[in-house]
Amino acid sequence: MSRILVTGGAGFIGSNLCKRLLEEGNEVICADNLFTGSKANIRELFANPNFEFIRHDVITPLYVEVDKIYNLACPASPPHYQYNPIKTMKTSILGTMNMLGLAKRVKGRILQASTSEVYGDPDSAHHPQTESYWGNVNPIGIRSCYDEGKRAAETLCFDYHRQNGVDIKVIRIFNTYGPNMNPDDGRVVSNFIVQAIKGDDITIYGDGKQTRSFCYVDDLVDGMIRLMESEQGFMGPCNMGNPGEFTMLELAEKVIELTGSKSKITFESLPQDDPKQRKPDISLAKEKLSWEPKIALEEGLQRTIEYFRGVCL
Repeated sequence: MSRILVTGGAGFIGSNLCKRLLEEGNEVICADNLFTGSKANIRELFANPNFEFIRHDVITPLYVEVDKIYNLACPASPPHYQYNPIKTMKTSILGTMNMLGLAKRVKGRILQASTSEVYGDPDSAHHPQTESYWGNVNPIGIRSCYDEGKRAAETLCFDYHRQNGVDIKVIRIFNTYGPNMNPDDGRVVSNFIVQAIKGDDITIYGDGKQTRSFCYVDDLVDGMIRLMESEQGFMGPCNMGNPGEFTMLELAEKVIELTGSKSKITFESLPQDDPKQRKPDISLAKEKLSWEPKIALEEGLQRTIEYFRGVCL
Protein backbone atom coordinates (compact mmCIF):
# COMPACT_ATOMS: atom_id res chain seq x y z
CA MET A 1 0.00 0.00 0.00
CA SER A 2 1.22 3.48 -0.92
CA ARG A 3 -0.08 6.83 0.26
CA ILE A 4 -0.75 8.77 -2.93
CA LEU A 5 -1.71 12.38 -3.63
CA VAL A 6 -3.70 13.10 -6.79
CA THR A 7 -4.02 16.81 -7.55
CA GLY A 8 -6.93 17.58 -9.84
CA GLY A 9 -8.36 14.34 -8.48
CA ALA A 10 -12.01 15.38 -8.84
CA GLY A 11 -11.57 16.07 -12.54
CA PHE A 12 -12.25 13.77 -15.47
CA ILE A 13 -8.97 11.85 -15.60
CA GLY A 14 -8.13 12.39 -11.92
CA SER A 15 -11.36 10.83 -10.63
CA ASN A 16 -10.87 7.75 -12.80
CA LEU A 17 -7.28 7.51 -11.55
CA CYS A 18 -8.34 7.84 -7.87
CA LYS A 19 -10.84 5.02 -8.32
CA ARG A 20 -8.23 2.70 -9.85
CA LEU A 21 -5.63 3.48 -7.18
CA LEU A 22 -8.14 2.70 -4.43
CA GLU A 23 -9.10 -0.55 -6.14
CA GLU A 24 -5.43 -1.51 -6.03
CA GLY A 25 -5.39 -1.04 -2.24
CA ASN A 26 -3.69 2.35 -1.91
CA GLU A 27 -4.50 5.27 0.36
CA VAL A 28 -5.51 8.23 -1.82
CA ILE A 29 -5.61 11.93 -1.02
CA CYS A 30 -7.56 13.83 -3.68
CA ALA A 31 -6.82 17.56 -3.82
CA ASP A 32 -8.93 19.77 -6.08
CA ASN A 33 -10.16 23.37 -6.09
CA LEU A 34 -13.32 22.25 -7.97
CA PHE A 35 -12.93 24.83 -10.75
CA THR A 36 -13.46 22.16 -13.39
CA GLY A 37 -13.56 19.11 -11.12
CA SER A 38 -16.73 17.96 -9.38
CA LYS A 39 -17.58 16.18 -6.14
CA ALA A 40 -20.08 14.18 -8.20
CA ASN A 41 -17.12 12.52 -9.95
CA ILE A 42 -15.77 11.18 -6.64
CA ARG A 43 -19.02 10.76 -4.67
CA GLU A 44 -18.78 6.96 -4.65
CA LEU A 45 -15.22 7.13 -3.29
CA PHE A 46 -16.11 8.88 -0.02
CA ALA A 47 -17.34 5.59 1.46
CA ASN A 48 -13.85 4.14 1.13
CA PRO A 49 -11.88 4.63 4.39
CA ASN A 50 -8.67 4.92 2.36
CA PHE A 51 -9.95 8.00 0.49
CA GLU A 52 -9.57 11.58 1.63
CA PHE A 53 -10.66 14.77 -0.16
CA ILE A 54 -9.04 18.17 0.38
CA ARG A 55 -10.40 21.27 -1.33
CA HIS A 56 -7.16 22.99 -2.26
CA ASP A 57 -5.63 25.10 -5.01
CA VAL A 58 -2.11 23.96 -5.91
CA ILE A 59 -1.01 27.55 -6.39
CA THR A 60 -0.71 27.42 -2.58
CA PRO A 61 1.73 24.88 -1.08
CA LEU A 62 0.18 21.71 0.35
CA TYR A 63 1.76 20.00 3.35
CA VAL A 64 0.91 16.30 3.44
CA GLU A 65 2.89 13.12 3.96
CA VAL A 66 2.77 10.94 0.85
CA ASP A 67 4.86 8.43 -1.08
CA LYS A 68 3.79 9.42 -4.60
CA ILE A 69 2.22 12.41 -6.33
CA TYR A 70 0.21 12.52 -9.54
CA ASN A 71 0.05 16.20 -10.51
CA LEU A 72 -3.00 16.56 -12.77
CA ALA A 73 -4.17 19.96 -11.53
CA CYS A 74 -4.92 22.30 -14.46
CA PRO A 75 -7.98 23.05 -16.59
CA ALA A 76 -7.46 21.17 -19.87
CA SER A 77 -10.19 22.26 -22.28
CA PRO A 78 -9.92 25.55 -24.23
CA PRO A 79 -13.04 27.26 -22.77
CA HIS A 80 -11.82 26.55 -19.24
CA TYR A 81 -8.12 27.36 -19.58
CA GLN A 82 -8.88 30.48 -21.62
CA TYR A 83 -11.43 31.71 -19.03
CA ASN A 84 -8.59 32.95 -16.83
CA PRO A 85 -5.33 32.50 -18.75
CA ILE A 86 -3.14 34.05 -16.07
CA LYS A 87 -4.55 31.63 -13.48
CA THR A 88 -3.93 28.78 -15.93
CA MET A 89 -0.27 29.76 -16.18
CA LYS A 90 -0.03 30.04 -12.39
CA THR A 91 -1.52 26.57 -11.99
CA SER A 92 0.95 25.02 -14.41
CA ILE A 93 4.03 26.85 -13.13
CA LEU A 94 3.46 27.68 -9.45
CA GLY A 95 1.35 24.57 -8.92
CA THR A 96 3.97 22.29 -10.44
CA MET A 97 6.70 24.04 -8.46
CA ASN A 98 4.76 23.47 -5.23
CA MET A 99 4.22 19.79 -6.00
CA LEU A 100 7.88 19.33 -6.93
CA GLY A 101 8.80 21.00 -3.65
CA LEU A 102 6.54 18.56 -1.82
CA ALA A 103 8.12 15.61 -3.65
CA LYS A 104 11.56 16.95 -2.69
CA ARG A 105 10.58 17.26 0.98
CA VAL A 106 8.99 13.82 1.34
CA LYS A 107 11.51 12.16 -1.01
CA GLY A 108 8.61 10.86 -3.07
CA ARG A 109 8.10 10.20 -6.76
CA ILE A 110 6.04 12.64 -8.83
CA LEU A 111 4.28 12.10 -12.14
CA GLN A 112 3.61 15.33 -14.03
CA ALA A 113 0.64 15.30 -16.39
CA SER A 114 1.86 17.12 -19.46
CA THR A 115 0.06 17.22 -22.78
CA SER A 116 0.27 16.72 -26.52
CA GLU A 117 -0.33 20.49 -26.69
CA VAL A 118 3.41 20.95 -26.07
CA TYR A 119 3.76 19.99 -29.76
CA GLY A 120 1.46 22.86 -30.81
CA ASP A 121 0.34 22.61 -34.45
CA PRO A 122 2.86 20.02 -35.72
CA ASP A 123 4.39 20.45 -39.15
CA SER A 124 3.97 17.64 -41.67
CA ALA A 125 7.54 16.42 -41.15
CA HIS A 126 6.70 15.49 -37.54
CA HIS A 127 3.64 13.30 -37.90
CA PRO A 128 3.05 11.23 -35.84
CA GLN A 129 4.69 13.16 -33.01
CA THR A 130 7.64 11.63 -31.17
CA GLU A 131 8.95 12.79 -27.81
CA SER A 132 12.05 14.23 -29.50
CA TYR A 133 9.96 16.81 -31.41
CA TRP A 134 10.29 20.26 -29.85
CA GLY A 135 6.96 21.45 -31.18
CA ASN A 136 5.47 24.33 -33.14
CA VAL A 137 3.79 26.50 -30.51
CA ASN A 138 2.60 30.09 -30.80
CA PRO A 139 3.97 31.65 -27.58
CA ILE A 140 1.56 34.63 -27.63
CA GLY A 141 -1.71 33.13 -28.90
CA ILE A 142 -4.96 32.45 -27.06
CA ARG A 143 -3.94 28.83 -26.39
CA SER A 144 -0.47 29.79 -25.13
CA CYS A 145 -1.44 29.93 -21.46
CA TYR A 146 -1.98 26.17 -21.55
CA ASP A 147 0.63 25.13 -24.11
CA GLU A 148 3.47 27.21 -22.70
CA GLY A 149 2.40 26.62 -19.11
CA LYS A 150 2.75 22.87 -19.63
CA ARG A 151 6.07 23.29 -21.45
CA ALA A 152 7.37 25.34 -18.51
CA ALA A 153 6.09 22.69 -16.08
CA GLU A 154 8.16 20.06 -17.92
CA THR A 155 11.21 22.32 -17.65
CA LEU A 156 10.67 22.65 -13.90
CA CYS A 157 10.43 18.87 -13.51
CA PHE A 158 13.75 18.24 -15.21
CA ASP A 159 15.47 21.11 -13.40
CA TYR A 160 14.21 19.85 -10.03
CA HIS A 161 15.59 16.44 -10.98
CA ARG A 162 18.98 17.78 -12.08
CA GLN A 163 19.39 20.26 -9.23
CA ASN A 164 17.66 18.44 -6.34
CA GLY A 165 17.49 14.80 -7.38
CA VAL A 166 13.68 14.72 -7.39
CA ASP A 167 12.31 11.44 -8.77
CA ILE A 168 10.20 12.57 -11.75
CA LYS A 169 8.02 11.00 -14.43
CA VAL A 170 6.59 13.14 -17.25
CA ILE A 171 3.67 11.93 -19.35
CA ARG A 172 2.37 13.70 -22.48
CA ILE A 173 -1.34 12.94 -22.65
CA PHE A 174 -3.12 12.98 -26.01
CA ASN A 175 -6.89 13.43 -26.45
CA THR A 176 -8.70 11.31 -23.87
CA TYR A 177 -12.41 10.64 -23.40
CA GLY A 178 -14.77 8.58 -21.24
CA PRO A 179 -17.01 8.71 -18.15
CA ASN A 180 -16.80 11.76 -15.84
CA MET A 181 -16.13 14.17 -18.70
CA ASN A 182 -17.83 17.49 -18.08
CA PRO A 183 -20.73 17.90 -20.56
CA ASP A 184 -19.83 21.59 -20.93
CA ASP A 185 -16.06 21.27 -21.17
CA GLY A 186 -15.88 22.19 -24.86
CA ARG A 187 -13.89 19.11 -25.88
CA VAL A 188 -14.82 17.59 -29.19
CA VAL A 189 -16.01 14.17 -27.95
CA SER A 190 -18.24 15.57 -25.22
CA ASN A 191 -19.52 18.32 -27.55
CA PHE A 192 -20.50 15.87 -30.26
CA ILE A 193 -22.12 13.35 -27.91
CA VAL A 194 -24.12 15.93 -25.95
CA GLN A 195 -25.31 17.63 -29.16
CA ALA A 196 -26.28 14.27 -30.67
CA ILE A 197 -28.18 13.12 -27.57
CA LYS A 198 -30.12 16.39 -27.46
CA GLY A 199 -30.79 16.31 -31.20
CA ASP A 200 -28.97 19.61 -31.73
CA ASP A 201 -26.80 20.34 -34.76
CA ILE A 202 -23.28 18.94 -34.36
CA THR A 203 -20.78 21.76 -34.73
CA ILE A 204 -17.53 21.12 -36.55
CA TYR A 205 -14.93 23.89 -36.52
CA GLY A 206 -13.06 24.16 -39.80
CA ASP A 207 -13.65 21.82 -42.73
CA GLY A 208 -13.71 18.67 -40.59
CA LYS A 209 -10.51 17.29 -42.13
CA GLN A 210 -8.33 18.07 -39.12
CA THR A 211 -7.42 14.93 -37.17
CA ARG A 212 -7.17 13.76 -33.56
CA SER A 213 -6.35 10.48 -31.86
CA PHE A 214 -8.72 9.46 -29.07
CA CYS A 215 -7.72 7.32 -26.08
CA TYR A 216 -10.31 5.83 -23.72
CA VAL A 217 -9.67 6.89 -20.13
CA ASP A 218 -9.23 3.36 -18.72
CA ASP A 219 -6.34 2.77 -21.12
CA LEU A 220 -4.76 6.08 -20.15
CA VAL A 221 -5.05 5.40 -16.41
CA ASP A 222 -3.39 2.01 -16.92
CA GLY A 223 -0.52 3.74 -18.74
CA MET A 224 -0.16 6.43 -16.07
CA ILE A 225 0.19 3.82 -13.33
CA ARG A 226 2.69 1.84 -15.40
CA LEU A 227 4.78 4.98 -15.89
CA MET A 228 4.63 5.84 -12.18
CA GLU A 229 5.78 2.31 -11.30
CA SER A 230 8.45 2.13 -14.03
CA GLU A 231 12.15 1.68 -13.41
CA GLN A 232 14.22 4.32 -11.67
CA GLY A 233 15.85 6.62 -14.20
CA PHE A 234 13.17 6.43 -16.89
CA MET A 235 11.71 9.91 -16.55
CA GLY A 236 10.12 10.49 -19.95
CA PRO A 237 8.66 12.53 -21.39
CA CYS A 238 6.50 9.66 -22.61
CA ASN A 239 3.65 10.00 -25.08
CA MET A 240 0.42 8.30 -24.09
CA GLY A 241 -2.59 8.11 -26.36
CA ASN A 242 -4.27 6.00 -28.97
CA PRO A 243 -2.50 6.18 -32.36
CA GLY A 244 -5.77 5.54 -34.21
CA GLU A 245 -6.29 8.78 -36.17
CA PHE A 246 -9.72 10.13 -37.17
CA THR A 247 -10.96 13.31 -38.82
CA MET A 248 -13.51 15.43 -37.02
CA LEU A 249 -16.03 14.58 -39.71
CA GLU A 250 -15.48 10.84 -39.19
CA LEU A 251 -15.94 11.28 -35.44
CA ALA A 252 -19.16 13.26 -35.87
CA GLU A 253 -20.60 10.66 -38.25
CA LYS A 254 -19.70 7.83 -35.85
CA VAL A 255 -21.36 9.61 -32.91
CA ILE A 256 -24.53 10.16 -34.95
CA GLU A 257 -24.56 6.48 -35.92
CA LEU A 258 -24.03 5.19 -32.37
CA THR A 259 -26.60 7.52 -30.77
CA GLY A 260 -29.18 7.06 -33.53
CA SER A 261 -29.47 10.85 -33.58
CA LYS A 262 -31.20 12.97 -36.22
CA SER A 263 -28.63 15.72 -35.71
CA LYS A 264 -27.25 17.52 -38.74
CA ILE A 265 -23.60 18.54 -39.09
CA THR A 266 -22.82 22.26 -39.34
CA PHE A 267 -19.50 24.01 -39.90
CA GLU A 268 -17.98 27.09 -38.27
CA SER A 269 -14.60 28.80 -38.58
CA LEU A 270 -11.56 27.14 -36.99
CA PRO A 271 -10.30 28.78 -33.74
CA GLN A 272 -6.86 30.42 -33.68
CA ASP A 273 -3.90 28.00 -33.48
CA ASP A 274 -6.12 24.91 -33.44
CA PRO A 275 -3.86 22.00 -34.50
CA LYS A 276 -4.57 20.52 -37.95
CA GLN A 277 -3.33 17.05 -37.05
CA ARG A 278 -2.47 15.17 -33.90
CA LYS A 279 -1.29 11.58 -33.56
CA PRO A 280 1.06 10.08 -30.93
CA ASP A 281 4.03 7.89 -31.67
CA ILE A 282 3.81 5.49 -28.72
CA SER A 283 6.93 3.45 -29.50
CA LEU A 284 8.57 4.55 -26.22
CA ALA A 285 5.55 3.52 -24.11
CA LYS A 286 5.49 0.14 -25.84
CA GLU A 287 9.22 -0.38 -25.29
CA LYS A 288 9.55 0.87 -21.70
CA LEU A 289 6.11 0.13 -20.25
CA SER A 290 4.76 -2.67 -22.47
CA TRP A 291 1.74 -0.39 -22.86
CA GLU A 292 -0.63 0.24 -25.72
CA PRO A 293 -4.35 1.04 -25.70
CA LYS A 294 -6.80 -1.85 -25.89
CA ILE A 295 -10.19 -0.15 -26.28
CA ALA A 296 -11.17 0.76 -29.85
CA LEU A 297 -12.93 4.04 -30.60
CA GLU A 298 -16.36 2.51 -31.23
CA GLU A 299 -16.40 0.58 -27.95
CA GLY A 300 -15.14 3.58 -26.01
CA LEU A 301 -17.70 5.88 -27.60
CA GLN A 302 -20.51 3.46 -26.72
CA ARG A 303 -19.45 3.48 -23.06
CA THR A 304 -19.13 7.28 -23.08
CA ILE A 305 -22.52 7.76 -24.75
CA GLU A 306 -24.11 5.55 -22.06
CA TYR A 307 -22.51 7.75 -19.38
CA PHE A 308 -23.74 10.97 -21.00
CA ARG A 309 -27.27 9.61 -21.40
CA GLY A 310 -27.28 9.25 -17.62
CA VAL A 311 -26.15 12.82 -16.92
CA CYS A 312 -27.80 14.71 -19.79
CA LEU A 313 -31.29 13.15 -19.99
